[in-house]
Formats: sequence, C-alpha cells, structure tokens
Amino acid sequence: MGQSIDVSIIIVSYNARDFLRECLYSLFEKTKSLPFEVIVVDNESSDGSVQMIQELFPQVNILNSGGNVGFGRANNIGIKEAKGRNIFLLNPDTILLNNAIKILSDFLDSHDEVAVCGGNLYNVDKEPTHSFLRYLPSVFGELDQLTGYKLSKWCYGKSFEFNHDNRPLHVGYITGADMMIKKIVLDEVGCFDPDFFMYFEETELTYRIRKAGYKIMSVPEACIVHLEGKSHSLKENRERMFLTSRRLYYKKTLRCNLIFYMCQLVYGLNVSIHILYYLFFYRDKEQLKIWKFRWKIF
Repeated sequence: MGQSIDVSIIIVSYNARDFLRECLYSLFEKTKSLPFEVIVVDNESSDGSVQMIQELFPQVNILNSGGNVGFGRANNIGIKEAKGRNIFLLNPDTILLNNAIKILSDFLDSHDEVAVCGGNLYNVDKEPTHSFLRYLPSVFGELDQLTGYKLSKWCYGKSFEFNHDNRPLHVGYITGADMMIKKIVLDEVGCFDPDFFMYFEETELTYRIRKAGYKIMSVPEACIVHLEGKSHSLKENRERMFLTSRRLYYKKTLRCNLIFYMCQLVYGLNVSIHILYYLFFYRDKEQLKIWKFRWKIF
C-alpha cells in the first residue's frame, strides 16, 4: 500500500511558464518531511508550460482544463483529483522561502476549529505585501478603502494585511495565492462557485466556510514571495473582471439590497475622490485613466 498524502498542492496556470518553473523548483527544494502531490491545472497555455513541466518535473500531475476557465473552476478540477487531506492552492508567481507547506499543514492538523490558513507574503524585494485582510468585504471595507485603510490601522494596528505580530492571527480571508484548506471542509461547504471567473472566488468560499463556523488564520512562520503587481499599467479586462466579481460577491453574500447600494455608494465616492485628486492635484495621467475607467464600469 502506498504512502498516504498529507497535502495536495494545486497550481492553476495560464501562460506563466517562467514563473511556474521557478515556483516548482522552490516547491520541491523547500518542502521537506511531508508526503505531498503536485497538480498543475493548465488553462490551455500557449507558451510551452505543459512541455516544460513534462521535461523538468515529470512527477507533477498535469490536468488540462479544456480552455481558459478561470481561477475557481480550474481549482475545482484539481480538487476533484486531489488525494491529500489538506488542499494547498498556490499561485504560479510564487516562490517558497521556507518549508511553508509543512508549517501550514501542521497548523491545520493541530487546530480542529481552523479550516483555512495561509502564510506571510513578500514582494520581489522581500518586503511585506498583501497576505490577507482582517475582515470580509463589507460597508466597513469600502469605508476603510475610502480612508486609505486608516480604519484598519486604527482597529488592527499594522497587522491588517500582513502579520507583523509573529503569532497566528484570526483574519477575514486569506489571499488565494497561498490558501490551505481542509479537504473535509470543502466536502462540507462545497468548492469554488463557478459563477466567478476571476477575483473574489476565494473570498466567497471563505464566506461560506466562516458561515459554517470555522476559523481562518494567518500563520506568519510560513513565508512565500508573491510576484504579483510588478506591472502597474491599466489592464481593462482585469479591471472589468474585478468589479464584475465584486458586485457578484456582494449580491451573493449580502442579506439586503440596501447594504449592497451602500457599498456601491461608498465605492463611487472613493472613485470620484481619486478622479478629482489625479485631475487637479497630482496630475497623474495614467492613474487618472485607471480611475476614470473604474467609474465607467462600476
């Protein structure tokens, strides 16, 4: 009889060959003393990603999604094939800095009340970056963004999106870049909602997990580099997908239309203030373009 698998590592990839190669190198180098499997769900990449995996990482299980089906649906394909008792969702643009997967798996195994955990994320310069938020999206969250996250800083200190406290913290959600989930909990609450193509799918899943009575935790000992956000240019499709998924999240989770419209009102005020700021005070044409586009589609 073969050894049981503790963690199924699922990476959804779309034309991310170079990032994915470095991610896999770090994964196999850093992950120790843990029976695991790696599943890459490829959204029909055209950059040779599959060939690269076959040549350099023959131990990786490659699944073809049949098209660019988005983040959540592709992860669902991987979860269906997973054999581990814990599922670790990892972005291809990440690099493990330590034995993060075992650290997170051990934490889940030792805390019955915790269903999801994630580590601290760093940017390419090894500086702290967005790893979680202490709350789920809400009117409070919209007001928090309107104030430049001053509400979060007042309520939670500097550990509102990165764990500076060097101890596990109860958080609202973990970013999908490094999200470990107990498989038994996914069997209970369901996997990702296929209505989401990209953005907010992990947040909506977290909402259901929290509603079922489980905790979401940040485990700072696990350290991972996340290379997201190197380019700041406007990508209209991504902006449109983000705002579409944001509205969809609110409609699925808010109990009444009044709260939804309050969220929209605060967001619209936030966009308006930024447009005025970049138009009259800072005069940044690129940022003005971004915020005008957000006004157009929100």
